[in-house]
Amino acid sequence: MSEQAKAVGPEALPELREQVERIVAEAKRQGASGCEVAVSLEQGLSTSVRQGEVETVEFNRDQGFGITLYVGQRKGSASTSATGEAAIRETVAAALAIAKHASEDECAGLADPALMARDLPDLDLYHPWDLNPDQAVERALACEAAAFATDARVTKADGTTLNTHYGCRVYGNSHGFIGGYASSRHSLSCVMIAEGEGQMQRDYWYDVSRRGDLLDSPENIGRRAAQRAALRLGARPVPTAEVPVLFAPEVAVGLFGHFLGAISGGSLYRKSSFLEGCLGQKLFPEWLTLDERPLLRGALGSASFDNDGLATYAKPFVENGELVSYVLGTYSGRKLGMPSTANAGGVHNLFVSHGDEDQKALLRRMGRGLLVTELMGQGVNLVTGDYSRGAGGYWVENGEIQFPVQEVTIAANLRDLFANILAVGNDVENRGNLHTGSVLVERMMVAGN
Repeated sequence: MSEQAKAVGPEALPELREQVERIVAEAKRQGASGCEVAVSLEQGLSTSVRQGEVETVEFNRDQGFGITLYVGQRKGSASTSATGEAAIRETVAAALAIAKHASEDECAGLADPALMARDLPDLDLYHPWDLNPDQAVERALACEAAAFATDARVTKADGTTLNTHYGCRVYGNSHGFIGGYASSRHSLSCVMIAEGEGQMQRDYWYDVSRRGDLLDSPENIGRRAAQRAALRLGARPVPTAEVPVLFAPEVAVGLFGHFLGAISGGSLYRKSSFLEGCLGQKLFPEWLTLDERPLLRGALGSASFDNDGLATYAKPFVENGELVSYVLGTYSGRKLGMPSTANAGGVHNLFVSHGDEDQKALLRRMGRGLLVTELMGQGVNLVTGDYSRGAGGYWVENGEIQFPVQEVTIAANLRDLFANILAVGNDVENRGNLHTGSVLVERMMVAGN
């Protein structure tokens, strides 16, 4: 491990904890009735290549802190990238000035001190990758070269990027809670362009992991990107029809992301969610469960405490198709008159239950319809649940892919879409915080030519 990696790893946590204590003490000295602080120190290397040439080699190192403090029921926040004593005093004073001019909010304030996390297990999130710029460039070039070698129709590269990032974060508040951890995240992505049949088509592939040695090989990533780009050649619209739609895993995650947005406390207390008041209702098929597993060792979404300092815990949001929990932090919980679900800042490792069928089996079950591998646009209205987005993918007849599709729009209401999920495949997407396989929906409107 390099000295640079050590500087932002677990060895830095004691110093960051001491910094949090100094900031909290300064906030109390200046008159805050309560405060919470997040201090971070991060470092990374990013390398990109295109057409066999190095485009960028960037090294970054960032540090700083953000503070939210309270004067009674008034709140003020400020942040800085400086860390000295003068910066602490000035940033606390700035937050305090904001708080004194803010309106009172009966729901403002820290979480109950009795709810602070006590046990903070080591979740094995820190695996720095001792990669120098030359090695990073070599991997990126190998990825791009493999893509070009895969198919003669792949004629241009649109960028291959390798990122390696690590750092540590410490959160503390005036209840005396201090928690911190070091983490790492490494990724390699490749975007290629294929030409043929009078078209140019772009597609990509990537991998991401806490551990650099667990990333898929540069050659595999390049080949997959090239294959996906070449397969899109000859894409065309299809006639407008209401047909089954199969979402590939990498786009299916977005469907459940919209669901999480609709059951999040912020949307609910603002009355801007189509799922307001739906707790206890059946929204999905009875066989479907969505559960959170925040304490998985080494997973990309793991965390032992949330942004309020509460201990995270495993729980379902949907059980046997029924909505059994909202996604709540302390503030949104108070606004709704409900306890926090330890989800301030979001969910951690959400898993969608699935069956034994792979994507090919789901295509056979679908028979005739659209396999969606790309989504475009922002046509999602969480107030009404209306969903309408541009899509690309493949037309399917008799359970087999026939030709690539572009310039179509798929539409439904999300509530109907969720209720009409027929199956979730075992081809689970594991490159992020949300884990799901391909999702087969009984019917959606596909608008083409």
